[in-house]
Amino acid sequence: MPYCTEADLIDRYGAPLLVDLTDRGETATGVIDSAVVAQAIAEADALIDGYLAARYRLPLSVVPPQIAPLSRQIAIYRLHVFEANDKITEEHREALRQLQQIAAGAVRLEAEGVTPATTGGGGARMVDRARPMTADNLKGFI
Repeated sequence: MPYCTEADLIDRYGAPLLVDLTDRGETATGVIDSAVVAQAIAEADALIDGYLAARYRLPLSVVPPQIAPLSRQIAIYRLHVFEANDKITEEHREALRQLQQIAAGAVRLEAEGVTPATTGGGGARMVDRARPMTADNLKGFI
């Protein structure tokens, strides 16, 4: 299940912008190319999953509310073939910063986490040979 949809992008950025970004044919059709939008969303979601994989069980059973805006910001940036405007570029940078914070654990999501790997031990344990005190190994100290 994608973290955002074409309708979400239209609601946030408007249909005219999506037409401009996706109508890439030889002859302009004046409509949104849904395949191009779906590809950008898939790429954005894969990037998000890459950041989330270290801390959360994927796929997310319930998508936290912080994830959909990140998906929209990354997807719209990826739809730009040429340079995006300053606002979209800054939103993309901020989305990546937030993903880094989530991956580092500075920002926690309401999602099922991944169980950390354990060694089965309960703490530090040292193993060394027995060191009995005898006259031979204490020579020089006595």
